Amino acid sequence: MTHEGASSITGAFLALAGANAAAIGFISGLGEFVGYSLRLLTGYITDKTKHYWTITIIGYIIDMLAIPMLALVPHGGWVLACGIMIAERAGKAIKKPAKDTLVSFAAVKEGTGKSFAIQEFLDQIGAFVGPVILFIVMLLRGHAGVADGTSVQAVGNAASATHSVINSSAYLFSSYKVCFAVLGIPAIITIVLLLFAKRKFPNPEKFEPDTEKSVGKIKLSRGFIFYIVAMSLSAMGFVDFNLVTMHTAKNGLVSGEILPLLYALAMMIDAFAALFFGWLYDKRGFKTLIVSTVIAAPFAILAFTATSQAALICGVILWGIGMGAQESVVKSAVADMVPKERRSTGFGIFQASYGLFWFLGSWLMGWLYDWNMTAMIIFSVVSQLAAIPFLWMSSRPRYCKS
Repeated sequence: MTHEGASSITGAFLALAGANAAAIGFISGLGEFVGYSLRLLTGYITDKTKHYWTITIIGYIIDMLAIPMLALVPHGGWVLACGIMIAERAGKAIKKPAKDTLVSFAAVKEGTGKSFAIQEFLDQIGAFVGPVILFIVMLLRGHAGVADGTSVQAVGNAASATHSVINSSAYLFSSYKVCFAVLGIPAIITIVLLLFAKRKFPNPEKFEPDTEKSVGKIKLSRGFIFYIVAMSLSAMGFVDFNLVTMHTAKNGLVSGEILPLLYALAMMIDAFAALFFGWLYDKRGFKTLIVSTVIAAPFAILAFTATSQAALICGVILWGIGMGAQESVVKSAVADMVPKERRSTGFGIFQASYGLFWFLGSWLMGWLYDWNMTAMIIFSVVSQLAAIPFLWMSSRPRYCKS
């Protein structure tokens, strides 16, 4: 709720704070780079120290408290806002390998597929509710402004219209700051629940028995390396939803007011797909990833060649299925393939590679979109299907030994 709620307005907030498009693009890319590359280090440190809870809590505190701090940014303070956003990404990088490792310990009792699926389901419910909360806050604030007579109307001559635009921007900037402050509520609740969980389960690693494998070297099985290659290829061809919404708005397939509902649909499909494929993974193993990849791969064909809303919605549904499977089953597979003593390192390596190729693929497909739409669609589909042979090899017993 906190993170996705903020993500729905941070781009517009930075623009109102004085940042130009180039600065916003650079900071977004830098934030993702920090958020993923730092996991190599934090995963390694977590495995070395075994302080799973401590590192998770530190990361969450930085991550969660950075969001409401944006409410303190003054007008024109976009550099400060960018610094806070980078800190938020760093907090996520600190917590992620340790957090996923904690979940993997608890998953021993329930099944990795089911456990990570529940995590993803709750994550996507929050991703839906967070922006809705901010919509309500903005709506109530707008009504309050009208009731107080403070809403600005562009009437009269050109000078008054310009004054109206300036005042409207200032009012919107102020409203966004209120939204960030409101997001401090779920942020604080998150930290409180985390501390409660630590108190109730101080040694979650005991859920899973120790292995007899050496922990002195970070040596990963060939199967895991094939798996990293497979999911990196899949990530490289998985079109970011921002490109989908831009294309949809550009071609007038749905009105601007409906676009948030399109994203909400994708999040809901993501949530329930995560539950289904997580359950299926516990039953069928790696075959689940191959099936979900085949199902989701054609989504770009529907989303970017659609001439009807029905075709577009089908494309969005396939996108949600692919994302749901990746966010739940992908983590489950890492937990099953890497021994507990070096699992945080495994998560860190995997997530760094996944994030890097997601970034490179998104950048390349954005360029291909402007150059040749067909080439972009072919690249997307082929990259995802190219992951299937590597997924098959990663599941073979002879490649699963360290």
